[in-house]
Formats: sequence, structure tokens, C-alpha cells
Amino acid sequence: TDWRPYEHRVLADLGGGLRLPMPINRTTLAGIFGRPLPDDAAAEALLRDLAEPMTTVRSARDMVISTVGRRLYETFFEGYTRKQWGIDPSDLDKSVTARVPARASLDDRYFLDRFQAMPREGYTRMFERMVDHERIDLALGTDFHDLAREILAPLTIYTGPIDRYFDHRFGRLPYRSLEFRHETHDRRRFQEVATVNYPDAAMPWTRITEYKYLTGQRHPQTSITYEFARADGDPFYPIPRAENRALYRQYEALARTIPGLHFVGRLGTYQYYNMDQVVAQALATYRRLEAGEAAQIAAGA
Repeated sequence: TDWRPYEHRVLADLGGGLRLPMPINRTTLAGIFGRPLPDDAAAEALLRDLAEPMTTVRSARDMVISTVGRRLYETFFEGYTRKQWGIDPSDLDKSVTARVPARASLDDRYFLDRFQAMPREGYTRMFERMVDHERIDLALGTDFHDLAREILAPLTIYTGPIDRYFDHRFGRLPYRSLEFRHETHDRRRFQEVATVNYPDAAMPWTRITEYKYLTGQRHPQTSITYEFARADGDPFYPIPRAENRALYRQYEALARTIPGLHFVGRLGTYQYYNMDQVVAQALATYRRLEAGEAAQIAAGA
């Protein structure tokens, strides 16, 4: 695929027409506290004053309060996290909120990676090209578990829920799901950036995404999606808690006893990965398999 440069930006809607950048940056701090912050040093000093350091940081709540203090935690994280996960932030692993840093600069990009882009013709076209090969058979609308084992290849890469693969032998791993409400509006833009988060727990949706920012399309209409976090439905998010990780470890140990079976992705390895992390994991898995095959060939030579 060709690539279209794209840098993702997110605003948090705090009501009353106030929308501020997420992750928290100097603009966010000035908007919340109603005073100018002339430079990064002033923002850094404010963040130091706000932070409530803890001897031991155990939970998602601890992570935020120890870094940016209680007021910013309650404003941006508490309600949003409760909606997204259906659990009090004090019961979630600290990795959940560690994903969202606080910055003293004016940089309002969601990610700071050196290379940021979107497939020029979209992900669907990119994947269509990837599987368009004479040695690839594609079976859409087919449940892996309905396939006869004798027709499977000697090597399986499984990206579905690992507990489902083993028929929930040790119990079900919990996941959070999403419900989407799609709308098309007769206007060029619906909001200022691609994604607007709604931290208020009283607001039923977690965020609204407007796709034209991601695709670069030009059109007099625009399409948006409201996201609602749900307990039931297709699995989207592994829930980062110690007891869930312990249950996953049982499935991981079982998987290691089966030759030619590899689990990859959020659901296969029960990790709350970003897309770039999943791609990196897939490439690393391929390299390990390639190295193993080369070693077998060398041993048989």
C-alpha cells in the first residue's frame, strides 16, 4: 500500500463547550486551571505540584494520581475509565492509564512515534491485496471451531480468544466489548478532530470518531460513530487485572504443549496492545518461526 501521513488528535469534552487536548498537555493544563503557562517549564512545575507520589503504584487510579494528582484524575480519567471497563479504576492494572502520558509541551498529537500514517486507500484494500495470492485460501463467515481438524495445516496461527480455543477449560477470560452507532450528517465536519472523548460518567458513550480525518476524504457529508462500552458482545479488550492474567497463564502453559500452534494478538495473548504493537508481535512471531524452520533444515542437511 501507499501511505498517507496522518497524526491522530483527541479532545476531551468537559461540557459547557469546553474541549481540551488528550493526552494532557500545556494547553489542557491552562484550560483547566484558567491561567497562562508561558513555557514548558511552567507546565512541568505545575505537574510537579499536582502530583501525589505514592510508595507503591498498584492500580490505574494510583498511576494517574501519583503522576498528575486527584483533580486531573477525576476530570479526565475516573468517569471515562469506569465507562470503558465497567470497573473502578482502583481495581484495574496500572498499565491501563500508563498508556496515556502527561506532557508539559504544546504537542497535541496522541502518539509521538516518528512515523505515523494511514493506508492511502484504507485498511480493507490493503488486506485484500495481502491475501490476494494463489497460495492463500480465504474462508470468510467461517468459524474456526467448525472446521474439521484433519483439513487444518500443520502450523496454526490463532488470533481469536485463547480461552475459546480450549473450550474454556479453565474458565472464561473476561473481555469488554463495544456497541457502535453510526450516523451520516449533511455537513463537512462534525467535530474539530478525529476523536472526541467524553469523560463524564453520565454521558452514555465513551467517544465519537469522525472518519474523514483518518481517510483524508473530501465530501459535503461526514460519517461518525458513537462508541458504547459493553460487558457482552464480541471481545475487544482483555481486562487487565491480576486474576485475569493468572487465568491466562494457565492457557498459555497449555498452548506451549501443542506443537505447531501459536497465539498472536490482543485476544490470543490477552494483552491490551495498540495496533503497532500487534504488528510488531506478528513480525516477531514470523521471525521465530522462520529461524526455527531454517534450524530444522540445517540439522537435516
